[in-house]
Amino acid sequence: MMFPFSISLILCLVSHGRATGVDLPSTIRKYAINHHFSGSIAVEVDGRRVYESSFGFANRAFQVPCRRDTKYQIASITKAFTSVLVQQLAEQGKIDLHRTIKTYLSNYTGEGAEKVTIEELLNHTSGIENSDSNIKSEDDALRHGIVQDQLPHSPDELVAMFCSGKLVHKPGKVFDYNNADYMILGKIIEVVTGKSFESVLSERILSPLHMANSGMLYQRNIVKNLACSYWKPHGKDTLINNMPVYPENWYSAGAMYSTVDDLLVFERALYSGKVIKQRSLDAMLKPGLGGYGYGVWIGFPKFGGKRYRNINRPGGIMGACGSFYHFNGLDTSKKVDIVILSNTNEADLDGFSWEIGKALLDH
Repeated sequence: MMFPFSISLILCLVSHGRATGVDLPSTIRKYAINHHFSGSIAVEVDGRRVYESSFGFANRAFQVPCRRDTKYQIASITKAFTSVLVQQLAEQGKIDLHRTIKTYLSNYTGEGAEKVTIEELLNHTSGIENSDSNIKSEDDALRHGIVQDQLPHSPDELVAMFCSGKLVHKPGKVFDYNNADYMILGKIIEVVTGKSFESVLSERILSPLHMANSGMLYQRNIVKNLACSYWKPHGKDTLINNMPVYPENWYSAGAMYSTVDDLLVFERALYSGKVIKQRSLDAMLKPGLGGYGYGVWIGFPKFGGKRYRNINRPGGIMGACGSFYHFNGLDTSKKVDIVILSNTNEADLDGFSWEIGKALLDH
């Protein structure tokens, strides 16, 4: 595999990497090449950019290299944005996290209508049947397609057709990762604001933070500099094109695109209390069942004898993969922000982010 990169950029980043006390560019490049990584990476330490680069091709047919301004599908990283929007509305008294779905969606017909709270949607303890439950396996999807994504559906149709099933767990008792939870949250956001999810996202987060290279995907729209995604099904040896889908059907659970720079802007704003108040941020980052808060996973690793809080929001839909990582010191003031976006599923991005964090902190 070819890995195009800028010589001048690499020389600049080597200097930055050495300033952190580690040869970060070499660490990253070695992992990228060994794991066939294709995509873009940006790393900040205490708010200062210490690394940025891209590897591989955004379009393999035309050999177009990935670049810093390449846009990628960010899949379930979208859930972090949806979580923030819900909490903003809760701060304004428009949503009560302890009220049930029926409070806001009067026409909701699922078994959890008057049993599942907004908070249980946020932390994936709703017990609602997963919206992807009809996908039996990758082989089955390749043979028969993905029913819910191969015809366009409105948010109302998505909720009615794929998010209104029976409860498979008692609400609040079991962590069960579920796209349906966040699709329901997206529709609640629309109802309480009287606007589309896309409009609310733009007005409350993207525009104020000047995230001009982020937005919602639609099959009909051509997005400039958007990487094509390529998928290697489990057990297969070669990459194939992502299956044909209507990306808008991932809605508030996974339909966004962005760049590494835009996501770092969002990351800084989130953890500095600029998009939600500290009380809301504390609730979002409180690990519950499965180590999950509101839209993110939280852990407490040790590096170099010091304790850190790690906040992790991965994303993955076929070849569209991302990692949205943050470390903040509990015994030190050091902070590390890592964003990795990829257009293939060949590299383990969670493992990649962990290796970067370890290289910067474990000394």
